[in-house]
Amino acid sequence: MIDIHCHILPGVDDGAQTIEDSIIMAKEAVQEGIRTIIATPHHQNHQYINEKHSILEKVSDLNEQLVKAEVPLKILPGQENRLYGEILEDYLAGGKILPLAESSYLFIEFPSGHVPRYAERLLFEIQTEGLIPIIVHPERNQELIENPDMLYKFVKNGALTQVTAGSVCGYFGKKIKKFSHQLIEANLTHFIASDAHNVTSRGFKMAEAFAEVEKSYGNDMVYMLKENAELLVKNQRVNKEIPEKVVRKKFLGIF
Repeated sequence: MIDIHCHILPGVDDGAQTIEDSIIMAKEAVQEGIRTIIATPHHQNHQYINEKHSILEKVSDLNEQLVKAEVPLKILPGQENRLYGEILEDYLAGGKILPLAESSYLFIEFPSGHVPRYAERLLFEIQTEGLIPIIVHPERNQELIENPDMLYKFVKNGALTQVTAGSVCGYFGKKIKKFSHQLIEANLTHFIASDAHNVTSRGFKMAEAFAEVEKSYGNDMVYMLKENAELLVKNQRVNKEIPEKVVRKKFLGIF
């Protein structure tokens, strides 16, 4: 299994704080059946700045420590970018923006409460530069929960999305679990990843999430989602089904 979203690099954001924390997380990941992790520290989220070159150095250091600790896990470089107006300029200038595993796929995070007004335009412009934006944890964004047609439009226009394993299993509450499943049903998500920050309050939950997906949607869906992570790492085109709008079910004749 490949986990494309994880805060395992030590001392760079609100994930692992020490190398010991990183190794504990790595061992937990291996127990879950994860063999490769893309380290995705926060960048430009008004709290943390983690630019390309420093991430590459820290990923190299962590891989060395994992070899010494005899943990069979490979770390690849990535970045969780909060969407901001100059992101494309910073990418084109080099040195700051780091696509996942140095591929054409770029993580994009929205603020938790809303979607920036310029998001549609910027997602389009990102694609004109040959990058494929992946919107992270849309199921936890309040505006997208209230207006899922907005996410449908983003996906229809070429963006991909990644849902958090813990959301699928209900660790963020029933409302977010329900919306996560609606996104899977409507072909509005393409990856499940851990977004793990530690092994206590924000663990991996990947095996549990895929068991939930298999129970609800069958093994073909599990295979597609797992294969997409492999295709991303190889910088190949991922599997996509035609997106559909989330259907708001009526309750006693009232929405």
